[in-house]
Amino acid sequence: MAKKQIRIGLIGYGFMGRAHSNAFAQVGHFFPSEHELVLQAVCARDAAKAQEFADKWGYKSIETDWKKLIARDDIDLVDIAVPNNLHAEIAVAAAKAGKMILCEKPLALNSKEAEKMVKAIDKAGVPNMVWYNYRRCPAVVLAKQLIDSGKLGKVFHYRANFLQDWTINPDLPQGGAALWRLDVKAAGSGVTGDLLAHCIDTAIWLNGGIKDVSAMTETFIKERKHNLTGKVEKVGIDDACAFLCHFNNGSLGLFESTRYARGHKALYTFEINGETMSLKWDLHDLHRLQIFDHKDVGAERGWKSVHVSDGDHPYTGKWWVPGLQLGYEHSFIHQVVEFIAGLESGKGAKPDFKDGLATDYVVDAVLSSAKSRKWTKVKQVKASKA
Repeated sequence: MAKKQIRIGLIGYGFMGRAHSNAFAQVGHFFPSEHELVLQAVCARDAAKAQEFADKWGYKSIETDWKKLIARDDIDLVDIAVPNNLHAEIAVAAAKAGKMILCEKPLALNSKEAEKMVKAIDKAGVPNMVWYNYRRCPAVVLAKQLIDSGKLGKVFHYRANFLQDWTINPDLPQGGAALWRLDVKAAGSGVTGDLLAHCIDTAIWLNGGIKDVSAMTETFIKERKHNLTGKVEKVGIDDACAFLCHFNNGSLGLFESTRYARGHKALYTFEINGETMSLKWDLHDLHRLQIFDHKDVGAERGWKSVHVSDGDHPYTGKWWVPGLQLGYEHSFIHQVVEFIAGLESGKGAKPDFKDGLATDYVVDAVLSSAKSRKWTKVKQVKASKA
């Protein structure tokens, strides 16, 4: 029986473009389905670089104008892997054209733009997903299963951090293709929308919605040379952020992120403490879930490290033999697995654009709280009309 083709048009060929392309190329080898993914076209402003990327990854054609890509009849799915300020315009146009849409995180430059994206996909009724890939690490999915089973009991605390150190150099410029994350006009915010957005999305998925926040941010280097203008300009992003929050379930949250933690390249951890069980996860040891079960008795009670690689663990039965671990790239493959499964079941995949909007609402509340130095309520996503 012939498989249903999904012809992909990728917009952007940077770090995330590579991660997505690898996922598209690999998923069918390990997770058979009714669908076949076809790398139809890649779009970038530089035709030579787009062609080089297409040749390397196996895309059949290139475009230099995303509007032309969306207008093509041979594109079923648009994958948005460009700076944050371009997400909304592309996604709205793709939805109007009836395309399926995958979008890098955060969903948009801010929640106002994200609302437009959600409205567009609701109106068009097109399948959609946001690339919050850490949800799909097997150990994180196992944590989700344990939480949903009720084994933690009442949850009291959730804490997470995401630490890096790559912007400490005051001579590092802002803006341009490689450093757009330091340009507030392209990124929207700094670590809050880039790193903490991951932490927030995972937290909402595991522990439910966030009610209100109290935050502080800091920009340690106030001015940097801009790559596009050549001038020294004010830095508009946050270099560091920490916030407290109340979850809707009554638990307390503590979040921290910075690009000024010398020695940390990508330290992302979370811990959740319940009445009868606690869980810990560390991106540097992403195949392990730390579990403390208060129901254990005697001298053996204590933290245990579960190597999430067995056949009955999430996703791992489709990969290698037990004991062999998976890596960062597999989280993207698993997201594609979920997207295809959502198509075939008709239920859609998570996180979708509304989930992305929920995270953007928290991000906006955090930035507002840091500015006002007051507790700030988080806007909640409205339920879809029946």
